[in-house]
This record gives sequence, C-alpha cells and structure tokens, in this order.
Amino acid sequence: MSNIRNFVIIAHIDHGKSTLADRFLEMTGTVAARRMHAQYLDQLDLEQERGITIKMAPVQMRYKPTTNNGSTSSPSRAEPRDQQPTTSASSRELLVVGRELLNSEYILNLIDTPGHSDFSYEVSRALHAVEGAILLVDASQGIQAQTLANLRSARAAGLTIIGALNKVDLLASDPHGEERLRAGAAELAELISCEPGDISRVSGKTGEGVAELLGEVIRKLPPPRNRSPLWRGEGPPPKHLDKVRGAPRALIFDSFYDNHRGVVASVRVFHGEFRADDTVYMVATKAQSKLKELGHLAPQPVKDDSLGEGMIGYLATGIKDPDIVHIGDTVVAVRPENRQRLAAEELLEGYQEPKPVVFVSFYPDSNDDHELLLKSLKKLKLNDAALVVEPDQNEVLGRGFKVGFLGRLHFEITAERLSREYGAETVNTFPSVAYRIKTPRGWEVIVQPDELPDDALEIWEPVVRLSILVPHDRLPALFPIQARYRFTDSVTESFHDRVELRATMPLAELVGDFDDQVKSATEGYASFSYELAGYAKADIVKLEVRITDQRIPGLSRFVPSEGHEREARKMAERLKSILPREQHAQPIQIIVGGRVVAREDITALRKDVTGYLYGGDRSRKMKLWKKQKRGKERLAGRAVTRLTPEMFKELLKK
Repeated sequence: MSNIRNFVIIAHIDHGKSTLADRFLEMTGTVAARRMHAQYLDQLDLEQERGITIKMAPVQMRYKPTTNNGSTSSPSRAEPRDQQPTTSASSRELLVVGRELLNSEYILNLIDTPGHSDFSYEVSRALHAVEGAILLVDASQGIQAQTLANLRSARAAGLTIIGALNKVDLLASDPHGEERLRAGAAELAELISCEPGDISRVSGKTGEGVAELLGEVIRKLPPPRNRSPLWRGEGPPPKHLDKVRGAPRALIFDSFYDNHRGVVASVRVFHGEFRADDTVYMVATKAQSKLKELGHLAPQPVKDDSLGEGMIGYLATGIKDPDIVHIGDTVVAVRPENRQRLAAEELLEGYQEPKPVVFVSFYPDSNDDHELLLKSLKKLKLNDAALVVEPDQNEVLGRGFKVGFLGRLHFEITAERLSREYGAETVNTFPSVAYRIKTPRGWEVIVQPDELPDDALEIWEPVVRLSILVPHDRLPALFPIQARYRFTDSVTESFHDRVELRATMPLAELVGDFDDQVKSATEGYASFSYELAGYAKADIVKLEVRITDQRIPGLSRFVPSEGHEREARKMAERLKSILPREQHAQPIQIIVGGRVVAREDITALRKDVTGYLYGGDRSRKMKLWKKQKRGKERLAGRAVTRLTPEMFKELLKK
C-alpha cells in the first residue's frame, strides 16, 4: 500500500476544485485529450449548467513522477498508450519528491467534493474514505466561510492537510499580485499551522504548479491505513471476532443504480482483498449477493479482477432493491473461513445519519404516476444519501411523499433531477422546517403548518448558528439584513482583512432567499456557512391561503406575529402577479386565526359573446351574458389551483 494515496479536494464553492481535478486527469493521462472537457468529473447536466459540483466524484489516476528528462506520467489502464494526451506540463521540470519515491508508479485515488454547504454531507462521507485533503483557496478571494467549515471537518476526520492557492494566473497582471499571493499564503499557512513556503501556488486553468502539487500529495500524504472492526463493548472482544479478522471488508461511501448491474456501491477497502467471483454480505441489512463485477473509476467504470486493501473502487452487487444497500454500511467478502454472520459490533465506523432541515411534500402530477415517483425517489436516494423520504397524504393533492433536504439548493436540485433523469413530474408544497409543538398531551413535532393542532400552547422553531465572512467596508451593508432575518446573539471578530459575523437565526429564514440577499447587499463579497443549534421559542402565527374558496395546503406557512398583516398583503399581491388568469374569477384570501387579513381578486378572462349582435332588443344580450355568468360559476366550482415549482420559488423571495 506504500504507493497508494487517497485524498480529496475541499474548498469553498467556485474556488476551482473541478478545474484543478481536470488538470490532474490530463497530467496523469487518465483521460484522453479527445474526450477531455471542462468540469470532466461533474457528470450531471445540472452540474455543467450551474457550474457547481453536486455529487462527489471518485477517480483513480496512475502517476509516475520523474525529472524533466523523462515522462511526467505512466499510461492509464483506461486508455491505450497511443491515445495519451500531451500537455505543456510534460516538458516542465517536476518537483523531485525524493530518490526513494522517484520513478515509482503511484495510484492516486482522488475524490472531488462539492463546495456548497447544502452538500456538506457529501463532503463528510468522502473524508472517511481518504487519508489526506488538498485545502484549495482562491488566491483572489481568500479564505471563505465554507473553507473554515470544511477544514474543521477534515481535522475531525484526522486527515493530513495540504494548503494550495488557486487561480494565481488572475494576479499575474496585478502590480500588487505577488504581495497579495504572499499575504494569502501567510493567511492560509496560519490557518493550517504550517510555513508559508509550504503553501502550493497553482492555476487549475493554465496548469501552473499542478505537477508540483501532485509531488506534494505523494510526499506529504500518508499511504492508506487499516481500520479494524470497532469493538464498542467493555473488556476484551468476543472470541469469535478472531475467526473473522481476515475477512475482507470495505466501507460503502456512495452508490448508484444500473439497470444491468443493479446497485453499484462505491467502496473503500479497509481490510483484505475483494475478488470478482466473491459473494458479499451487507452487515447492516444481512443481505448476501454474488458480485457481478468490481473495479475502479477512471472516471468511467474499469473492470478489474480484484480490489486490494487501501483501494477505492466499486462493487456491482446485482441487487435490484435499493433499500438493501445503505450508505455507511460494511460489506464483507464471504469466504469458507468466515461463513458465520457478523454482529453489529464488527461494523466499520460509518457515518452519522443526515439531519434534514428543510421538508417538502412531493405529489405526482398525475395520480397514475405514484409508483413512478416512488421508484424514482428510491433510485435517487441511492445516489443521494442525505434524502429522507416518508409517505404523505393530502386531501387535495392525493398520495405523495414527504422529503427531507439539507437546504434550499438541495431541494431545487432534487426536484430538477426527478424531472430530468426519471421523468417524474411533481407538484410540491411550500418548503418548511420541523417545529416542536407543546400541547396539553405533551410535545409533538410537525413539518407542515397545516399539521398545527388547534390546542397548541407553544411553538418552538429550529435555529442555526451562522457565520458570515465579509470585508470590513462591507459590514454595514449587513445591518438591515440582521433585522429582516431575525438575527440574535450577534458578535463580530476580526479575521485578517475581514470580519466574521456570528449570529443565531431561525432556520425558516434561511430557507428563503437569504443567500441572494447577503450576496446582493455585499456585492458578492460575503460568504457564509451554518450549522444547526437546537430550538428556540417562537412568536409566530399560521398564515393560510384560499384561492377560489379552496384552501391551498402547500402555501400555508408560519410568519412572525409582528407584522404578519404586512406579510399577508405582500403574499396576496405576489400571488395575484404570479397566477395566470383563468376563465373564472379567482379571489385570493389570506387568513390568520380564522380572520381574513388580506384579499386580492384576479378577474376572469372574458369572451365578448355579444360581439356578433347589432341593434335589436337588449334582452338578447342580457340572456347571453347570464348564460356566460352561469358557465363561469360552474367552472369556479370545479376549479383546482395548481402551482408550479417556479411559482413556489418566486414566493420564497423576501
């Protein structure tokens, strides 16, 4: 295992992780030049369109560091030798990593991770599968809020950290560019407790310094370490544990579904070697299956005969039921010497269960598509372990599913993936959070405001601990936002040339357009991260919406009691501007505590039914108008108001 390095790239969003990964793929010859494109590891269309990483992406690279007299890399097994790309780095002198390391071929298992805080669970799972991390910082922007959050997670996982400043090419034309680079290196070095000279300077766009950074990965990061089964009991472990010490075992850190190979699990092998003809056993679900194949990702699946200790790869289980394979489970190769079932005490240390903070109910656009939506959510959960799905029922929308998300962006991405990848068209409710309700019967937890019992005594709402990094001169722009989003316990602390504003705020406020407002107020200079901080007693009221005398469950929401009438009027006006006109009138009523506090009316589309008449008795026209009026009243009685996801997104804005 001495020639294996497992590492991740972690950074704030848009600091160049995927672009740096592209240069790694080129320099190591993993991807042929004819197939190379920007953000190569971002396989989802949404990732390419939005320019952000949503899913972690593991890839295996083979690399042979040499001096400038030799080649920079050895051919990848995924491509023939005559198709290896040639880059400008092939003629550049590489960092000599030491005589004992020179001219040896190394297997570099890289996991590219998301940067947005909504996908922090993806990052946390990747950290458990590696020994080291490249902490990447945009040289022109400096350390951001998510940089600090990712660093804390990497240190908690016990990883070796390598610091790197990216986008150094942007400062080449700046007369103070070198001074800014030195300041950035000193700031990052202080953060990770190293010398400024140890901070790499790279450009993921031009390839500058990338070869040297690969040398740092080989020289500084430790080879894979074994992880023995955890014995959580007191005293010595049971004797039967000795019989399974040699059983190959791996940790499942991701998975996806393939129509031919079933559930494909991305794994890190911590003990022993898996073979292609093995039968594997899922410890948590007690399921067995004979492997269809195994191999590594380069980044497309490459079939192998075995997967050795310390390696990162995939196991095609052949299992068709997505509920059997769990993220964080231990998979064991069943051999004659370890046929007995493994107990829970022998599980590898897995992951904490994700804690959803935003809840949205999804209903199929057609009642006949309920099974399609169920299968789509199961397959999507395989690829996104942070989703929490429960059955739901609505008197208007029918059968559906209550889905928990890690944030608003997570919800938006999931809704788009359901439509694009699985063809599941849905109607969803207004995003909400989990409230604790005190009643005479005790405490209850509700997700949607419609679930609020009539005898509720107190409402407690979840709050988050927020950290905003902003330049000193932009701090005053955040003061109006503090009042609008109900900040409490605000404190500030200087952080080099920036200020860190820490505060507590209701999670429900974060679900809205908080990030857009912060970016707009500070002209894009601020960044933020957050973590759950428990519950706080809330002074809020339930706001209900009725359209055409029909209650719209998805639009019910909690709002602060102070100024709720103003919020109700805004809601009514916004609905009037969003909803299309119909053949019948649409009265919009906003109700709080059984009282209508705001109303707007959308007039009906009207056809001139008397246009062809001229002259004669007016009674003919009156008869046609009355007939038209009766028809519109019948339409209003049968009308069902449907709101699209775009309308919900518009209603989220402050």
